[in-house]
Amino acid sequence: MGVVEQAHNVKILGTGDRIIVLAHGFGTDQSVWKHLVPHLVEDYKVVLYDNMGAGTTNPEYFDFDRYATLEGFAYDVIGILEELQISSCVYVGHSVSAMIGAVASITRPDLFSKIVMISASPRYLNTVDYFGGFEEEDLNQLFEAMQSNFKAWCSGFAPLAVGGDMESVAVQEFSRTLFNMRPDIALSVAQTIFRSDMRQLLSHVVVPCHIIQSMKDLAVPVVVAEYLHQNLGGESIVEVMSTDGHLPQLSSPDVVIPVLLRHIRYDIAV
Repeated sequence: MGVVEQAHNVKILGTGDRIIVLAHGFGTDQSVWKHLVPHLVEDYKVVLYDNMGAGTTNPEYFDFDRYATLEGFAYDVIGILEELQISSCVYVGHSVSAMIGAVASITRPDLFSKIVMISASPRYLNTVDYFGGFEEEDLNQLFEAMQSNFKAWCSGFAPLAVGGDMESVAVQEFSRTLFNMRPDIALSVAQTIFRSDMRQLLSHVVVPCHIIQSMKDLAVPVVVAEYLHQNLGGESIVEVMSTDGHLPQLSSPDVVIPVLLRHIRYDIAV
């Protein structure tokens, strides 16, 4: 196993010809895909990995300067694909990893046959002419809460992000992976994500994108999915599901898995 593979806990499952890469979002790790993976392994080769900074990775490998922008994470994706000698994949990115995949595809469009984006946002802060869902004050409060008592923040943030029942298995699962992160790394990654602005790059993304979104999501208003659709440089399609929450593949698998499988299997009709 190569250095990059080891650092990112890369796992390869299944035996198909087509390759699916599953990329998790903030506060989770590759376990977030546990409901989807069994449906893919018979037909596809599935690549799972952990983003640097996830609680399952070695915190010594986390370079605060490199990961101060999404480009640092995007170069990791390219590095993983190159080390595995993958020439083309269907990339399924959740939350920030949807944007990370988009950034990677600008540099190496040949590596991506399409990108399936779940709960994706190019910018979280509102501006005069853009609604991202957050005001500056919201973000400052969020970062302050993370700094003052990380465990308490995790306990409060997890049910809000997941949506639905406070006691649900999905909330417990997200709380666990969130709290697994080293607090200073979690804060740094959260600041990188919530302060990112990828809007100017969207027109350079020419790989087909399938945008999948919950009807209700604390982190990403539904209008953001339409914004992506209007501004991406290549073909795109939007599907808004009747789900609640930012991690629908974990909290509402019965609804989400069939939708994901359809978008993975079928291309956009041009």
